[in-house]
Amino acid sequence: MFCNLILGSIESKNKVVGVFRHERVKIHPFFLFFKDIIAPGKDYSFIKSLNLNEIKATSVNSQSFRKQILKLNPDIILVGSWSEKFKKQIIELPKIGTINCHPSLLPKYRGPNPYMRVIMNGETETGITFHLMDEHLDSGPILMQKKIPVLQGFNGDTGETLKNKCCNLAKSGIKELLTTMNNEMIIPANQNEREASYYPQVSEKDILIDFYKSAEEINRLLRALTPWQPAYIAHKKTFLQVKTIKFFENKNAKAVVMACNTTSAITYEKLKNNYNFKIYPIIQSVCSTLAKMPDVKRLGIIATPATINSHSYSKEIKKYNQNMQVFEQAAPNW
Repeated sequence: MFCNLILGSIESKNKVVGVFRHERVKIHPFFLFFKDIIAPGKDYSFIKSLNLNEIKATSVNSQSFRKQILKLNPDIILVGSWSEKFKKQIIELPKIGTINCHPSLLPKYRGPNPYMRVIMNGETETGITFHLMDEHLDSGPILMQKKIPVLQGFNGDTGETLKNKCCNLAKSGIKELLTTMNNEMIIPANQNEREASYYPQVSEKDILIDFYKSAEEINRLLRALTPWQPAYIAHKKTFLQVKTIKFFENKNAKAVVMACNTTSAITYEKLKNNYNFKIYPIIQSVCSTLAKMPDVKRLGIIATPATINSHSYSKEIKKYNQNMQVFEQAAPNW
């Protein structure tokens, strides 16, 4: 978002008088000095490549930041994906206003990571919103919105691909907005608070796979978390980190397969077990839980050696499936 907003501003023939990267907020100045020398980040390298003036401060609300902004005397402060809440005295510094680029169609999906929530909730459309900032989070009057489709389904967008789409859209969006502001008047539109929704960062509960949900819902969760946060399978005091998964669909099947409350199946190809517990008993326990569901008539696991990291366990699962009077086939031929 940082780089694309700067590039879009430059392409609109406006002068960028200063930039402030987020690393200056996250990393102590002493350590950042050496990091910039030894392992410079992409934002720092981008700033140097364009020879931009970098604002040096530890917070947008610091006196140092305020003094530098007053000296630069900008018409607009442009914000994108920033973690701090701006104080009123900072918001009111520029001549025209402070504009935020939020990666959702406000007033829906206010909050720190709309990419995840949009996918998790099965939305088919999202976008970016340029709005004037106020003292609250993502609630200021809207200047412009741009829409993009969200690809759902088993091979749909991940959090990463959706973020990339929104960031690329921000480049053309800010160019159009600034060009329009130079040529005509834009009347900000107040957000409809009745339609507003806010989503915080994902919690521990959000990243645990719920086996009572459908394969589609689990698919959306895992895609949404990629690449920032792994999902986990919980069993008593043990947590299995789900590394990779595959999804298979059989519309003719009348069965509930592991981790699915539908006729779709999920195979967990790699389960990271940091506690060295046997994985089969954990899977067995999960299946036993599913078997108690009132609507479940048949239950099975698509068993491949990679699923449980052991050929010997495959025999145990086959035996377990036979006892349950269900089927077992190797993916992806199910």
